Amino acid sequence: MAETLGTLSDKLTIVKLKQWHTEDGARLASLARQQTQLQEEMDHFIAAAVAGDIPIEKLTFAANKVYKKEGNEVREISGSLGEIFSTLAEINCRLWHVQETVYDFEKIPVSEKDNVIKDLAVVNLERNNCIDELDRTFQSVIRSIHQPA
Repeated sequence: MAETLGTLSDKLTIVKLKQWHTEDGARLASLARQQTQLQEEMDHFIAAAVAGDIPIEKLTFAANKVYKKEGNEVREISGSLGEIFSTLAEINCRLWHVQETVYDFEKIPVSEKDNVIKDLAVVNLERNNCIDELDRTFQSVIRSIHQPA
């Protein structure tokens, strides 16, 4: 997958979740290195985009998820870059907890299993929508910087 602001943001929020959920020193050190690397990569990506070193069309890499929309409604994602990033962080927190439930799938009552799988799918669709919207919004910001006034 091509790296974009959305994918880098997604990876960073996941690293932060992993840091929050562990106390293992070696793992925390590794995650701190990953965090620094992702932050630096984001800084370079943004600087390159602002400088015009990345073609506008390469600022997005849509997930293009194919799924049955009926019965799998997901919320619309919009707002400023900061608002969308915040929504992505919140969605990844939800996704983390749904995934934790899936790890103990055999303990889930049969009557609830379909709901757990459905929740996992819908939250993941929302996550991908956030990533795509971050990319589109960032692309729009960069486009406005490079268009003559």
